[in-house]
Amino acid sequence: MASSATTFPRNDSPMTSSTFSDKIRLKLSMLWIFVVANYLYCDVLSLMDPTFLRVLLQGGPPGLPMTESFLLYAGMLMEIPMAMIVVSRLLEHRANRWLNLVAGALMAMVQIGSFWMGTGPTLHYVFFSAVEIAILASIVWTAWKWTATGTDERSVEGSPMATTTLRQP
Repeated sequence: MASSATTFPRNDSPMTSSTFSDKIRLKLSMLWIFVVANYLYCDVLSLMDPTFLRVLLQGGPPGLPMTESFLLYAGMLMEIPMAMIVVSRLLEHRANRWLNLVAGALMAMVQIGSFWMGTGPTLHYVFFSAVEIAILASIVWTAWKWTATGTDERSVEGSPMATTTLRQP
């Protein structure tokens, strides 16, 4: 009894159907998640610093009052990295690349500029800032190197595992 074989591409598998651009989108999104988590944890630790907490309870550092407007602008600024988590996954290549370049560079400049605001940086703030700036540099570098015609040299398309054979009776 002869059996016929039908070969189907393995496009249903998330491990083999991802394109190079999908992998870059995922990488950028994950880097934005990592930087946001660092922002949040640094802020949580800052609230445990008695000196910083006293300054906050007194209305903020000299020259930087914690007004409704300031808090609104700070919230809008922090919305950028949170939005980039989603934007990095959804936008097409060109807009995605440019938004990651601009947002990453802007947030790195803001982070560097924050050293000269308020009461001066604490050790934990310097540590988290170094991590955040490194992540943001990685985002900018990844976006800068991302080309529309990029291919993944580790693609499974040429491998024997790129297809699935189903035998029919």
